[in-house]
This record gives sequence, C-alpha cells and structure tokens, in this order.
Amino acid sequence: MAPPRPVTERVLAALAARGGTLALAESLTGGDVTARLVAVPGASAVLRGGVVPYATDLKAELLGVDADLLAAAGPVDARVAAQMAQGAARRLGADHAVATTGVAGPGPADGAAAGTVYVAACAPGVVRVRRLALAGTRPLVRRASGDAALALLAGLLADGEHLRVPGRSRQ
Repeated sequence: MAPPRPVTERVLAALAARGGTLALAESLTGGDVTARLVAVPGASAVLRGGVVPYATDLKAELLGVDADLLAAAGPVDARVAAQMAQGAARRLGADHAVATTGVAGPGPADGAAAGTVYVAACAPGVVRVRRLALAGTRPLVRRASGDAALALLAGLLADGEHLRVPGRSRQ
C-alpha cells in the first residue's frame, strides 16, 4: 500500500478536480504555506498567490479586515482569521483561501500567549476557523499552524459536491 499523499498534494488535486483556485493570507506563517504549495509540480493550475500581511495595519489595508475589529480584538482573533481568508480570496480572485494569524513566540504578543493561533479556510459560501494552542519552538509553531490551515481546507474540500465551483468545468 502506498503512503498517503501529503496534504499539499491532496488540496491541490481536490481543487483542480473542482476547477477551483486558491489564495493565501499568511501572517504567522510568513509565506511558508505558499512555498510548500509552490513546491508541488502543477500548483500553478490552482494557486493564485499569497499575501503576507505581517503588520496589523496591512490586514486591513490589503485584505479588508475590519479596522475596528483589529483595534478592539487585535490580530490574534477568530474573526480576524476568517476575514483574512475571505479578503485573500476576494483580492486575489480565488474561490478558496486559507489564512493564518497568531503568536509563534517565544513570548506573548498582542495580548495572546505564545502558541495561540487561528487558522481559517473559506470556500464559496463557507468559512471555517480553528483555534490552536500549540507548544514548542517558534519554527514548530509556524509549521504546525501551516499544517493545520491546510488540513482545515482539506476537510472543507472533502465535504462534498456542494463545494464545486459554479460555472467551472471538472478537469
């Protein structure tokens, strides 16, 4: 029996089968998830691009995250993650997106403990957010956050036919 395919390959294949496209908004992961996807041959058939809004103000300026929400809750928040994913999809012309925001450490930031992470995935008409409380070094927190974001999207894509992109052919 062959080993399971990496989540990057599964996500790209599932999107290609639906005629879907993907955008990323990576604050915490700093472009790592985009780089992992680009490493897969044929990713360009699906991947539109990624944005790294590391500074809080760029989440509002580039992705349209509500500035009042950012001022009240800070960047480490489930609603911020959801708006980042939706904003990436909108700004980059994709029908699916993932987003990461949180604190990689080593210490707390923006009122949140190190390892507090929110990942979000969106598809037409659907947004999912997951909160993580991760332990470990900064690189481990960042890697686990990217893994969780991709897994969240993979689960969303596995939910069925209702996620087919209207007006696009199956490939």
